[in-house]
Amino acid sequence: MAVNKKIWLGIEFCLLFIGVPLLIFFEKKLIHPTVVLPPILITLILYFRKQKDFKAKDLIHLDIDKKCWIKQALLVLVSCVFLLAYVLLFEPGNLFNLPKGNKTIWLAMLFFYPVFSAFGQEVIYRKFLFMRYDSLFRNKWLLIFASALVFSFVHIIFFNVLSLILTFILGLYLAWLYDKTRSVMLTSILHGILGWLIFTVGLGQHFWLDMMKWI
Repeated sequence: MAVNKKIWLGIEFCLLFIGVPLLIFFEKKLIHPTVVLPPILITLILYFRKQKDFKAKDLIHLDIDKKCWIKQALLVLVSCVFLLAYVLLFEPGNLFNLPKGNKTIWLAMLFFYPVFSAFGQEVIYRKFLFMRYDSLFRNKWLLIFASALVFSFVHIIFFNVLSLILTFILGLYLAWLYDKTRSVMLTSILHGILGWLIFTVGLGQHFWLDMMKWI
């Protein structure tokens, strides 16, 4: 890749994945995070359609072997135990706060979070980022790290250190899993389940600014 093109691509990367979150962070009264995601997804779909090597099934394929599914199920189980232990040790008063406080919203999240939040984030931070910016990084591990870092960084909009730590760890795993399987749907399902677990065990307030108003 020509040096000039790589420089412009790097600037674009910084503007999209650092500049936009910072704008939302500093202009939180002007721009709500939920307003940003739909137009971004529409733009990305238009972008994908112009790529010669893109097929619509790339966003929904689940050609995953049984062994991989078992590993993901075990990861969910271990994560559930870890998250429960964290709440019991450090925030016992918030244990199951959302399902106890507002069962309707909690149940709605079982569907809406994976479909409208997790999937959108995976399209942006895995499919698009890997497709568009692969040439910026010298090897796949730097790309995986970059994906995890900016995925975590966007969560500064929640003004919470725990959300940054958890999303960085999750981002590393999801980026690695996407690199291995190239399945946006798989990472979206896993992302959705783990996100729903967070809202179930009592950590949702770290990822939703106004949650406590509803319980």
